[in-house]
Amino acid sequence: MITEGFELADYACRSAQSRGRAIKEQNSTSRTEFQRDRDRIIHSSAFRRLEYKTQVFVNHEGDLFRTRLTHTLEVAQIGRTTASLLKINPDLTEAMALAHDLGHTPFGHAGQTALNRCMQDWGGFEHNLQSLRIVDLLEEQYPTFDGLNLTWETREGILKHCSRENALRLGVLGERFLKGEQPSLEAQLVNIADAIAYSTHDIDDGLRVGYLDAAGLESSVPLYERFAKEVRAEYPNIAERRVQKEIVRRIIGCMVDDLVTQSQKNIDEAAPKSVDEVRALSEPLVSFSEDMLQQVRGLKSYLMDNLYRHYKVLRVTNKSAKLIKDLFDAFYAHPELLPPAYQKKVKEQGAPRVIADYIAGMTDRYAQLEYSRVLDPTFEI
Repeated sequence: MITEGFELADYACRSAQSRGRAIKEQNSTSRTEFQRDRDRIIHSSAFRRLEYKTQVFVNHEGDLFRTRLTHTLEVAQIGRTTASLLKINPDLTEAMALAHDLGHTPFGHAGQTALNRCMQDWGGFEHNLQSLRIVDLLEEQYPTFDGLNLTWETREGILKHCSRENALRLGVLGERFLKGEQPSLEAQLVNIADAIAYSTHDIDDGLRVGYLDAAGLESSVPLYERFAKEVRAEYPNIAERRVQKEIVRRIIGCMVDDLVTQSQKNIDEAAPKSVDEVRALSEPLVSFSEDMLQQVRGLKSYLMDNLYRHYKVLRVTNKSAKLIKDLFDAFYAHPELLPPAYQKKVKEQGAPRVIADYIAGMTDRYAQLEYSRVLDPTFEI
C-alpha cells in the first residue's frame, strides 16, 4: 500500500489506517487511498455539473461570477493549504472539499429549499445527504459497483450535519450525530474552509455586480474596514477593483492565520494521540478564535441583509423555486414524462426520491430547458 510521503501529526488521518471502502478493492500501486478518492471525485459526472450550478448568481448573469464549481475549488485550496500547516492530511482534506457540494441542486439554496418542501412527505431533501447519496449510489462509473466506493473517512467528511432520523439510517457513519462526537480534524477543517471561501468571495461577486458597495462594507464590517484602510494607504493610486480584490485577499489570509493559530492551541490543550481520540471529543478542535468568530458572524450578517436578500437576488431565487416546484409536481403527476432510465427507477424505488435525484442532478440551464420542454406549450421540441 502506498503511504503519505509527508509528515503528519499523530492525530491526522492516514490512508494506511483507513476503515476502508464498502466494497473491498485492490490497493493502488501509485496513489494513496485518499488520493484515489480525490481523483474519483474529479472524474465524476456530478463534479463536472457543478460548473453550471449557482453559487449566488445564476450562471447566465455573467461569466466572471463564482459557480458551485469554482467555489468548490476555492474551498479545496484553502483546505489543503491549512491542512498542511496543521500537519493533518491534505489529500483527505482536498477530497472532502471537492465532494462537499456534489449534492447541491440547480439555483443554489433556493433550489434546495424548494426541493425540500416538495419532499416533505418523503423524508425531505438536504444537499449534504444528497452528496453522500451521489458518491454511495447515484454515480455510474464502474463495472462492479454503484457510486464511487469512497473510503469511510472521505464519506465521514462529506456528511457535515444530519438529523437523528437520518443518522439512524446511516449506521456507523451516523453514530457521531447520535453520540455527540466529532468527525476527523480534516472534516472539521473543510467545514470552516467552506465558510471562509463563500463569505469572502461573495463580497467580491457582490461588489462586481453592484449589489454591495465598498463604502457600506467599510462602515459596517470591521474586518473589511481594517484592510480597506491598509490597502488604500499602501496603494493610493490603484484602480478600485484592485483595491477590493486585495482587501478580500487579506481577509482570507487573516482568517486562515487565525484559524491555524487557534486550532493549534486547541489541539495542544486537548493533546489527542490519535484520530479516534479526536472523534471522541465533545467539541471540535478546528475553530476560529472568539474574536474572529464574532467578526465572521458580523460579515455573514451583513451579506445576508445586503446581498442574499437583495431584491434582485430574491427575484431570481423566487423564480427558481417556482421552477423547481413546478417540475417536481409535473413529474410526480406524470412519471411517464421522465426519461426512460428514470421511469425504470420509479418502478423500482418509487417516484418522489427518483424525481428528487433527477432534479437535483440538473444544472441551472438544463433545469430551465427541461422546464420549457415539459411545461411551456409554445416550446418547440
